[in-house]
Amino acid sequence: MSQENSTRPLRWWLCGLLFLATALSFLDRQVLSVLAPVLTEQLRLSNLEYSHVNTAFLVSYAVMFLVGGRLMDLAGTRLGMALSVGLWSVASGLHAAAQNAFQLGACRFLLGMGEGGCFPGAAKGVAEWFSERQRAVATGIAIGGASLGAVVAPPLTVWLAAAVGWRGVFVTTGLAGAAWVVAWWMLSGSRLLPLAQVADGGEGASERRPPARPVPVSDASAPDRRPALHERPALSVLLRRADVWGLALIRFIVDPVFYFYMFWIPKYLHQERGASMDQIGALSWIPFLALGVSNVAGGWASDRLIRAGLPVQKARTLIMASAAILTVASSLAGQVQTVEMALAMMSLLMLAHGFWVTNYVTLISDRFPQGAVGTVMGFSGAVGAVGGMLANTAIGAVVDRFSYGPVWLMSGLMYPLAFGVLMLMIRSAPQKETEGREGPRF
Repeated sequence: MSQENSTRPLRWWLCGLLFLATALSFLDRQVLSVLAPVLTEQLRLSNLEYSHVNTAFLVSYAVMFLVGGRLMDLAGTRLGMALSVGLWSVASGLHAAAQNAFQLGACRFLLGMGEGGCFPGAAKGVAEWFSERQRAVATGIAIGGASLGAVVAPPLTVWLAAAVGWRGVFVTTGLAGAAWVVAWWMLSGSRLLPLAQVADGGEGASERRPPARPVPVSDASAPDRRPALHERPALSVLLRRADVWGLALIRFIVDPVFYFYMFWIPKYLHQERGASMDQIGALSWIPFLALGVSNVAGGWASDRLIRAGLPVQKARTLIMASAAILTVASSLAGQVQTVEMALAMMSLLMLAHGFWVTNYVTLISDRFPQGAVGTVMGFSGAVGAVGGMLANTAIGAVVDRFSYGPVWLMSGLMYPLAFGVLMLMIRSAPQKETEGREGPRF
């Protein structure tokens, strides 16, 4: 069996493990928000103190998103992902020992340090293993695990809390992460390196692309040539590119909305809608199910447009434009009368976010060489986490002083704003030549 054929099933197994890693990532961070009504009461936390606990996560997440992205490019996907998941699994278990807001915040800080490398690692793995015509679908699967974790978190957390107490929930999630590290290390093994060396992402020999001509990543004057596949440019070189800053600004604008949904929705349902813990477990997963569906559907849609003959960049941005328009309706989530209607508005935004984020991440893989994907993902994610950190602290103060109303209003306006930045960004910096534009369709 040829090397290409032997790597074909392996790359999908590894993509599946990345799916589980992003699922664990969101499960571990969502546990706290689901337990927020219980934790804030038992540890006597105000809304502002709760926002500080979340900010502790976002501070380290911002730093380690950048550092973790660079680690993935330097150490490789195999070792980098093992270190990332291992660290946050230890941190998750330590939550069980927290006795006050400071200790809880310290655990969240450590959790953020571990989770910072997860999504840069997932993006890098997909960029290494899949060709452009399959990359968006693979990206949707890899990052789509996040929605599974968020869907499973509410009912699973409520059930586990009833069975083993809220401290036992954190111990359980920590052990699940440790099991993932063992499975990842065994499956990737020495076969991961040959997989990355398959120039066409594991496709058959008859579908192989011609080799790329090397060009420095900072050379914006040669759009007809793409960077060397495994080029690893320095961060200082990448920061001279306008599109890197544009991609980061997009995350700064959009990520606060997603963090609001992640950290505050269970608390909102309890505080403003009078939902019990059982109701939170039964309802708060619904928006994240919409996210999971659209993660994969968004990748499939843009890949389908490319196969139909649409240019790669236009296909990605067309899906993102449609998603941005849909999010405007989410501003009504705080105004509707019933919990069910509020959840419908939330689900609409999360559905749109799935289409948006899959194509956003794939744009990074399209525009940069494999050796820079993790770094660019890390830098943009770090900037997004800073935006989330600033917004999260403001949300606590706004809710304590006023209400959730201003937060809902702003959440519906951020994606259209970010899309405007995207249009300016892709005009100011030419895209690298897309691989396989003249290649066969499959």
